[in-house]
Amino acid sequence: MIQHKFYRKVMTIGLCAAIGFSALGFTKADQAAAASTTTGDKIIATGKKYLGVKYRFGAPSGVTYAFDCSSFTQYVYNKNGVKLPRTSAKQATKGKKVAKSNLKKGDLVFFKVPGRTGNKIGHVAIYAGSNKILHTYGKGGVTFSKLDSSYWKKNYVTARRVI
Repeated sequence: MIQHKFYRKVMTIGLCAAIGFSALGFTKADQAAAASTTTGDKIIATGKKYLGVKYRFGAPSGVTYAFDCSSFTQYVYNKNGVKLPRTSAKQATKGKKVAKSNLKKGDLVFFKVPGRTGNKIGHVAIYAGSNKILHTYGKGGVTFSKLDSSYWKKNYVTARRVI
């Protein structure tokens, strides 16, 4: 008799908990969005470790004493389990195209480089949220920039979601 009451109580509590959690409305899409956000945060955290590391065009893959834009993204994503090709133009063919208005942390953002690549992709950055990109170029090396600054705004080409 005592076992039966205990069993009923456990079943009732379990059923109430299941109903309560399902009422919160968690869906597979919510779970996927949460996982994507977590991965994006990890990618930004990994990239931030290299703030100030010098820029060198053509820096080799896998080194951390210097990066060019695509070796930086390749390295950071690889550290988070995402394999990317070596060049920005090839990275721009991976994942799914994302509208600029729908960018999420961890999305790759691509730009042309006037005088060097014409209208073709020649630079890649990581969208860091709050209208900022994490990337490397010029004297400052790895840095954050505002996506809506005149230079980056004018040279924006596309964005891709690879996570």
